Amino acid sequence: MRERSAAERIRDFQEVPLGYTPEQAIEEAKRCIQCKNPKCVGGCPVEIDITGFLKFVAEGDFASAAEKIKETNALPAICGRVCPQEDQCEKECILGVKGEPVAIGSLERFVADWERESSPRPSTRYARSGHPSPSKMERGMNFDDSRKKGVRIAVVGSGPAGLTCAGDLARLGYQVTIFESLHVTGGVLTYGIPEFRLPKAIVNLEVEYVKSLGVEIKTDMLVGNVYTIEELLKEYKAVFIGSGAGLPKFMNIPGENLDGVYSANEYLFRVNMMKAWQFPEYLTPVKIGKRVAVVGGGNVAMDSARVSLRLGAEEVTILYRRTHDEMPARKEEIERAVEEGIVFKILTLPIKYHANNEGWVSEAECIQMELGEPDSSGRRRPVEIPNSNFKIPIDTVIVAIGNSPNPLVPHRTPNLKTEKWGGVIVTAAGLTSIPGVYAGGDIVRGAATVISAMGDGKVAAKAIHSFLGPTK
Repeated sequence: MRERSAAERIRDFQEVPLGYTPEQAIEEAKRCIQCKNPKCVGGCPVEIDITGFLKFVAEGDFASAAEKIKETNALPAICGRVCPQEDQCEKECILGVKGEPVAIGSLERFVADWERESSPRPSTRYARSGHPSPSKMERGMNFDDSRKKGVRIAVVGSGPAGLTCAGDLARLGYQVTIFESLHVTGGVLTYGIPEFRLPKAIVNLEVEYVKSLGVEIKTDMLVGNVYTIEELLKEYKAVFIGSGAGLPKFMNIPGENLDGVYSANEYLFRVNMMKAWQFPEYLTPVKIGKRVAVVGGGNVAMDSARVSLRLGAEEVTILYRRTHDEMPARKEEIERAVEEGIVFKILTLPIKYHANNEGWVSEAECIQMELGEPDSSGRRRPVEIPNSNFKIPIDTVIVAIGNSPNPLVPHRTPNLKTEKWGGVIVTAAGLTSIPGVYAGGDIVRGAATVISAMGDGKVAAKAIHSFLGPTK
């Protein structure tokens, strides 16, 4: 896929990939050999009929391709941008055994963008937001089913898990209300992912599509305070909790409370949600020094590093205790960070931050690491090398080592069982310890991928539909 040059893109927050042309999309889709038993479909957490939509793209029938995707995925423009297809559907593509797999993610993005820009079908008010009205197939066939008409379901959180669960239930004919704690929708899609990787206009339009299916969204509704889960169950037949992982993790090392040390959660929230990247048009300043250190090796670390560069940092360094091979970030995001001039100090662990005379962080004291035996994650365990301490001059630190599940709902729901680390305990169907209450996404997994959260929402929607049954 075409991309903007690194020299150009580091000066703004505009999107980096430029997408396929229709001709490129058709040629790429023609590479699909239409396997009789397509393993790529099994690699998709939201069960997209991949060979089906690729066939339509290869024929140039982009409208049918969009409709095919939306049979199971209400957020294709988002998935096409941030879903790690290389570890899921594309990993299973048979063409990848001896060459390059079909670029499924890029084609999904193309189809979603083409539909948004073309709006070929007659439409209702949602076309004014860039979406055609949902077809009968997209909405489902059961809106007049008497057993579901008027049956109300509550969804907590408008992130990827909540939006997916709500959309699937609405297609089945249920009356769904999403309760969002913030004043805007999208959850981590809005506050956690930078504009240059996921434009907020795209998120807003995908949310509008979910609303067009009949989903109601109430913002500024902090479940746990405004309503408890028990109170929701008095008004709704079932509840899905998708409140995410908003509690940042720290290393608990000396100096971590110094001025100039951010959690990635706070940092990206200020930049993305509060529009700090558009200061002074939006009055949300973020103090960024000239030398920034980002601790971690995941997508959030890459986002934080690349944002810092765009906000004016002269030197941005990733500190990661393993090697490039163990980094959990997407390969393409690592490559883009390298292209943009981000420095990678691998096998490096910060153990202390030092301050200047004014109380601001000025140095990161680190220790060199080496890889030992694999740990429970399958990656080789980092081991400290004795007496290998060294210091790096810095004036900003961003800690991007993960987030824990949002604790508010569990703390305010006495019968909701959780893991010791805070994750809500669920069955394979997403059922919690409370009958009628389901959960999925980061509130269950801890910080994970957008597409895994969407998969959880889809599983829970099926389970809720089964739970309510024809007589309830």
